[in-house]
Amino acid sequence: MTPSSTKPWWKSAIIYEVYVDKFADNFNGLTQKLDYLKLLGINCIHVLPHYPSPMIDDRYDISDYTGIRQELGTLEDFKIFAKSAHDLGIKVIVDFVLNHTSTQHLWFVEVSSSTTNNKRDYYFWSKTGTELKKARNVFSNLKPSNWIYNKATDDYFFSTFYPKQADLNWDNQEVFDEMTKIMDFWMDIGVDGFRLDAASHIVKKEGTGSEDLPETHVLVKKIRAHIEKKRDDVVLVAEVNESIEKTKEYFGNGDECHLIYNFPVAGQVFLALINNKPKNLDQFIKTLKDIPKNCSWLNFLRHHDEMSLKTVSEKEREKLLQYFDPERKHLFGTKGISMRITTMFKQNKEKIIESFKLLFSVLGAKVVYYGDEIGMENIEIPAEEKDTRKALRGKFDWDSANKQILDSESLFMSISNIIKNKKV
Repeated sequence: MTPSSTKPWWKSAIIYEVYVDKFADNFNGLTQKLDYLKLLGINCIHVLPHYPSPMIDDRYDISDYTGIRQELGTLEDFKIFAKSAHDLGIKVIVDFVLNHTSTQHLWFVEVSSSTTNNKRDYYFWSKTGTELKKARNVFSNLKPSNWIYNKATDDYFFSTFYPKQADLNWDNQEVFDEMTKIMDFWMDIGVDGFRLDAASHIVKKEGTGSEDLPETHVLVKKIRAHIEKKRDDVVLVAEVNESIEKTKEYFGNGDECHLIYNFPVAGQVFLALINNKPKNLDQFIKTLKDIPKNCSWLNFLRHHDEMSLKTVSEKEREKLLQYFDPERKHLFGTKGISMRITTMFKQNKEKIIESFKLLFSVLGAKVVYYGDEIGMENIEIPAEEKDTRKALRGKFDWDSANKQILDSESLFMSISNIIKNKKV
């Protein structure tokens, strides 16, 4: 179904967000597990980063945008997976990390040792490391500044996130051309959409916080126009963690992103549950209206990152933290909790089912994070590990899954029934 149809496919998307290796070892394994996803009621798979990577940021530091990480298989394996998914009526979305590359990416390797290389302006460089002072240092616990010293050229490169992730300079037309060429590559293979990672950060401008800039919207419109020239059925999904009103701006006039992650929804669902006032969600749902007809919210309870509490009030944040993480063992930064649903509700099946019911009462497409449908919990991580999100990324429990698909009273079957709009 394309945008020219009555209802674009993405408006009714039920997306399963998954790490290929954690779920099925490799793409051949993922192909073999598609029937499981079909049984659950999934009609779209979001493949978390599958590209070659040094794994500094758990796959989000990419060294080759047109490759497959060796342990996941080959490009041919990916093509077979995509075709098999399509044969079952399942769309395929991939992560597109457009804010930065790994410092091991060939582009950066070339320019980090030569100030005259013609790709030098693919990145941001400074002799003093004093520019862009207002830009947020997202991982301030990992680096004192966004400017990282490069010994070979005796200067600094800019990095919003991990120190070994160098931010791309999208003001350079060559960067736009290179990155959209990569999108063309994956569309030719059959990919149906791209999740735009850290979409609000991609444009930097002196004197600003370098987030949510007007120039960012101009760029996203330009990317949208590019993909629509090639295929009109490919979806852009924005990761933007802001208020509903601010986030709505990434729909544009229906000419930016088709889907936007609804970060505030999880906080509101969980507040409704712990307050035993599910009707309170109705007021929140009203704020989701007035978006372009060809667009939709992408609602979720959990995903591969922490549950951000950025969009709730201080009082509400404290209430959620006290309920789910009173010992503050799972904090990520100052405004997030790294917990799976089953860990949050201490294995309370009824509460988990109720949370999914509330989620599916909210207007828009939906995300199911792998393993939540069978009650997977946080895994143990080293006490010194600063990135608590890694506790959310355990190996899929196939023993549990295989038992639950045969049990009509299981959590899996309850969530499958919710997805398929059946009574539980």
